[in-house]
Amino acid sequence: MARLEDYQNRFRFAKFEREDGILQMTLHSDGDTLQWGAGPHTELPEVFHTIGTDPENKVIIMTGAGEGFTGPAGSSDTVPRRTPEQWDATYWEGKHLLGNLLNIEVPIIAAINGPALRHSELPLLSDIVLAAPHTTFQDSGHFMSGLTPGDGMHIIYPLLLGINRGRYFLLTGQLLDAEKAREFGLVAEVLPADELLPRAWELARELAQQPRLVLRYSRVLLTHQLKGILHDILGYGLALEGLGSAQDYLDRGAGR
Repeated sequence: MARLEDYQNRFRFAKFEREDGILQMTLHSDGDTLQWGAGPHTELPEVFHTIGTDPENKVIIMTGAGEGFTGPAGSSDTVPRRTPEQWDATYWEGKHLLGNLLNIEVPIIAAINGPALRHSELPLLSDIVLAAPHTTFQDSGHFMSGLTPGDGMHIIYPLLLGINRGRYFLLTGQLLDAEKAREFGLVAEVLPADELLPRAWELARELAQQPRLVLRYSRVLLTHQLKGILHDILGYGLALEGLGSAQDYLDRGAGR
């Protein structure tokens, strides 16, 4: 079992504060908006596993630092080009990134503080999703940058938006603003930036009044079906993403 004092200052891309059993997890890069890359991809699976094994956590608030949640926007220059052997670590991390997040057995509230341009599915896997008015959602790191969207984006967005809207979103690089995301059901509430975290804490305190096992088992029950879907096809998607990456690696002559 993890303890806050053991992991509070352990991670590079996440910082924590807790009050009355409510853990606020702020994702960041050097105190500002999280810059996606190999570092967060490697570390966040461990972050999610660790906080999920701390019995003192009753509710978790996930938020970001600075003016955005995750960035920067992806491009063809940022796409990883690797052999299948090199992709193996990405395959493992990709499965555990989402799997460990869903294995957290207490309610999670996302307070999305700005644009989520990379791995925007992470906060959308929360039980309650709040967003600031300037929040936007985009899958900038995959298809529009030359990479198959197989690391969970192919599951989460068609599930939340509907099959046709989800495919359109992934294949066109659509940018959804906060109000449109609320209209489509991705976001529950859109609040002024200075009211976002206070509202998240207000909801967290309400949830935390429930008995411990009610909290835990409600999260388990409400994520059960989603975990089953991820179990069935997340690895398949990651494998296809890796094969596409390897082909591009060879086409560019990197394999010679």
